[in-house]
Amino acid sequence: MEVPNVKDFQWKRLAPLPSRRVYCSLLETGGQVYAIGGCDDNGVPMDCFEVYSPRPTSGLPSRAGVAVTALGKRIMVIGGVGTNQLPLKVVEMYSIDEGKWKKRSMLREAAMGISVTAKDYRVYAAGGMGLDLRPHSHLQHYDMLKDMWVSLAPMPTPRYAATSFLRGSKIYVLGGRQSKYAVNAFEVFDIETRSWTKFPNIPCKRAFSSFVTLDSHLYSLGGLRQGRLYRQPKFLRTMDVFDMEQGGWLKMERSFFLKKRRADFVAGSLSGRVIVAGGLGNQPTVLETAEAFHPGKNKWEILPAMPTPRCACSSIVVKNCLLAVGGVNQGLSDAVEALCVSDS
Repeated sequence: MEVPNVKDFQWKRLAPLPSRRVYCSLLETGGQVYAIGGCDDNGVPMDCFEVYSPRPTSGLPSRAGVAVTALGKRIMVIGGVGTNQLPLKVVEMYSIDEGKWKKRSMLREAAMGISVTAKDYRVYAAGGMGLDLRPHSHLQHYDMLKDMWVSLAPMPTPRYAATSFLRGSKIYVLGGRQSKYAVNAFEVFDIETRSWTKFPNIPCKRAFSSFVTLDSHLYSLGGLRQGRLYRQPKFLRTMDVFDMEQGGWLKMERSFFLKKRRADFVAGSLSGRVIVAGGLGNQPTVLETAEAFHPGKNKWEILPAMPTPRCACSSIVVKNCLLAVGGVNQGLSDAVEALCVSDS
């Protein structure tokens, strides 16, 4: 695939959210983007459920930080945080055709920060943080036909807010948090053998980093090295790359690192490039800068700046565009902007 020139990328301002928010969950299904829940200016979970661009719909209990996945023409919403600031065990399903919500079998324990993947109409929910604020090692799968959760082999490393993705019959789970601190565990669950394998840890432990997959490589980008004892916190421009065919982390020269130190930023892959945009920088300052990594040249190149500088955006890649939704600048933002390749 021919990798586009940086001049082919441009930002587009889209219709803003009906209200300012942070921590909403995004999902694309059937060519439409859904924004679910989030927190308002006072940190209170919201009952928003909106699709871009048809009229807003509702009926969802107020919550933030939910796990979401699509099952055909249904949207499944799992756990999250309620208006009492406590984790939830509620699970609900929205039918796109009927425009209605239905309650489904609840989680066995209330949890927020669950990592979710789906395969063949089965949903796999990993980790989370419970009412006692301890990270979970649970792995459960939901059978939609039976409306039932089944416990599988627990994760070797308990955590919440991990990144997970499906590749073939394997679920990759990376990073996450235990209490306030980041973990660098990298573990893979084989759906066929129902067993876990521990992969080499992420070389650099940090919070608020991003993970992006492109072809057979996994990129671990930026983040914040947290302070402990006498060590000061530090924003990073680190890039670690995992070769999923060889099963190991590659040695990266410092010349391959991001141009700008950043954490809590938007990231994704577009047309053969790894993209990062916005986030929080060293001062700490909200960033507007964006960069694109060219795998063939092994270097980062400057992209047009975000129209609205922000960190803590929700993001999703749709139709060769990277959407940045909501987030934080001086206060919460309602901005919706898309970084697109020409003719997208």
